[in-house]
Amino acid sequence: MAKIADATFNGKTGRYSFEVYAIDTTFNPVGAVYIFTKRVVDALGKGSHELLYIGETESLADRIPNHEKWLSVLDHGANCICVHCDDNGRSRLNKETDLRAASLTPCNSQ
Repeated sequence: MAKIADATFNGKTGRYSFEVYAIDTTFNPVGAVYIFTKRVVDALGKGSHELLYIGETESLADRIPNHEKWLSVLDHGANCICVHCDDNGRSRLNKETDLRAASLTPCNSQ
């Protein structure tokens, strides 16, 4: 897993730090909040993200390869997966809910 960058995303009430990986990354079985994004890098090398889908899982290794929204996020141009590791299920769910409350993600609503 080679990290591309770091990113911070705002929820309705909190800010969360994520590590950014290529869409084809194979993950270890760790709990995390994850976001499929379309990342664009400007002429100065600054990346920005269009959030496509926000989710949480107790195992990225199991969840990502079998994701039911995989084709949908690819159709929307996904090229990255942003990961915020968290082993606590309740904490992950709260963060996912907070992030979804602040973001319009096309693939969550389909």
